[in-house]
Amino acid sequence: MSRRTDLRFRATTAVQRRLNPLLRRLPLQTVLETTGRVSGLPRQTPVGGRREGGSFWLVSEFGERSQYVRNIKADPRVRVRIRGRWHEGTARLLPQDDPVARLRRLPRVNGLGVRALGTNLLTVRVDLDT
Repeated sequence: MSRRTDLRFRATTAVQRRLNPLLRRLPLQTVLETTGRVSGLPRQTPVGGRREGGSFWLVSEFGERSQYVRNIKADPRVRVRIRGRWHEGTARLLPQDDPVARLRRLPRVNGLGVRALGTNLLTVRVDLDT
């Protein structure tokens, strides 16, 4: 990883550490809840994405460096809060999917942020139980 990429990652995660606790409290903010791979505790991350049928799609801006992606690799069972309602499901990492094309189908504001800040995009699909 280049020095510039590493600096972008560090700067973005520093900002997210401060904003995420506030964002996840907003009732209509979409939130992904994973199980911490070390602690076993629930970890909530505000995300942008879109529900399509029985699946919820999102793009991780830092790919496998994202903590929630690392948690998914350890335990793919997750919950997603969409429009204030929790849904359980199984997350799948899709490295073969084109994340840039996927972003075109997701909400624009999220897509702009992910493209601007992201360094290693990765598509994630959550197959919802309900």
